[in-house]
Amino acid sequence: MPRPNRLLDASAVLVVDSSVWIDFFNDVDHPSVEHLAKLLETGVVPIVVPDLVLFEVLRGFRDDHDHRRARLLLESLRVEPVAGATLAVEAARHYRSLRAAGVTVRSAIDVLIATFCIERDYVLLHRDRDFDVFEQLRGLRGWQH
Repeated sequence: MPRPNRLLDASAVLVVDSSVWIDFFNDVDHPSVEHLAKLLETGVVPIVVPDLVLFEVLRGFRDDHDHRRARLLLESLRVEPVAGATLAVEAARHYRSLRAAGVTVRSAIDVLIATFCIERDYVLLHRDRDFDVFEQLRGLRGWQH
């Protein structure tokens, strides 16, 4: 059964995980990539780029021209810093809670991104199974396409 689309709230702010941005810049044919392209074209939903996502995406480019093009696009959106002591402590709490439930999240950056979104009530568009457990157990609002 498909999960409901939770981005109907006009005041929603969207974070796009590096998993989707990387596919977007590589022209991967996937519904999340198509949706991101439409959102960028229409501008109907504000998109925030966490600084850690900016790092994850930009570090992978080998070609300077492609790197520059991606950087210009990402920096044209609202870039926000992720961590700080308060968020780091909260992220550790989420991680420990998930470990106690028998789940190990593979990426520390994903824990920080999920916590960033939870704390700010941002919706996350992703293609990474690490975030699914945050939706199920920790209150992350995930975009469902």
